[in-house]
Amino acid sequence: MNTCILNPGDCFVERMLFLVWLWSCLTVSNAGSHSLMVFATYTIGQTPFPEFSVVLMLDDLQIGYYDSNTWSVLNRSQSFSKYQDEEKSNAGLIFHAMYNSMKGRAFYLKDHLNHTDGVHVHQRLAGCALLNDDKPGVVLSMDAYDGQNMEEFSFDMEKNDIQMKKPWMITWNEIQWLSVKLLYGKICHPVCIKTLRRYLGMKKNNVMRKVKPRVRLMRKTLTDSQGLRISCLATGFYPRHINLTLFRDDQPVDDDQITGGEILPNGDGTYQMRKSLVISAEELREHNYNCTMKHLNLDNKLDIIFDTDKYDPGSFSLSVVISVLVLLCVAVLIIPALIKWRRKRRAAGQGSETSQSKYSPTPSSTHDEN
Repeated sequence: MNTCILNPGDCFVERMLFLVWLWSCLTVSNAGSHSLMVFATYTIGQTPFPEFSVVLMLDDLQIGYYDSNTWSVLNRSQSFSKYQDEEKSNAGLIFHAMYNSMKGRAFYLKDHLNHTDGVHVHQRLAGCALLNDDKPGVVLSMDAYDGQNMEEFSFDMEKNDIQMKKPWMITWNEIQWLSVKLLYGKICHPVCIKTLRRYLGMKKNNVMRKVKPRVRLMRKTLTDSQGLRISCLATGFYPRHINLTLFRDDQPVDDDQITGGEILPNGDGTYQMRKSLVISAEELREHNYNCTMKHLNLDNKLDIIFDTDKYDPGSFSLSVVISVLVLLCVAVLIIPALIKWRRKRRAAGQGSETSQSKYSPTPSSTHDEN
């Protein structure tokens, strides 16, 4: 029995997270490249979300949104374009055609895979890329149904070649193959590349900026295990592609020993990555640890070494003792001086009151004179 019948909300969220993972796989891996990607979801069953929704992404910047509640394209780019009306019209036609395609595909797969009623999700990522030399890359498409059994599709304009991995696909004849090549070669690929170049021109200050990472080395004592967590944090960088590696004695630490490593967004549009390793204090003294980082904005790799000399429990205890002794000496000198000063001040106040009582007439002496 499909668990989505019992917990449709949980299943929907799970499959949305799977699509986010697919998005990270499709993001252009070369930092000098740029991509225009459609992030589409069609759902079967009752959910609080639209039946169909599309997010349009320029690299990692959302520039458009479309769903089946409004059937209209919402442009999230604040930049004005003389092609804006044309682009919204074309995008609306493309997204509506995608809705019909994904809807038919979702119900076909539901029956083909013998899935029961409940919430089912068909997801698609599709788009194109420009390479470093402004040369058009391939058109890409990836489909998933209920978070599994991914289908892949790519079209290379230069080679006029289609590569497909579609386990659910109905067999095509030669005429259908030719029609698909014509569709992608004459319409999809040129339109996608032209639109990508237009948006790059409008948003170049956002997606083409280069911000160097800031690096912090952190060490935290774990009270529950008497161990240490050493962390290397790179933050504030853009674009998002970065290579951060922890080394022990010049050898990369195994991934299964490291926590973190995800690229996370900051609130200002930059990114951060943290990698951590839990070790004992003895390991820190016996081995050399360093953090190496490579980023587009760094001419060479940045190598930062953990200073083990700064972590010595004996020297730490000695420094604490010395600090306490210094404070005690200061207190011994200051407190007597403060007491002496207060006594002099009090004595001076009492002398002033005595002088006043000696020369001021009392009420009784005034009455006698009268």
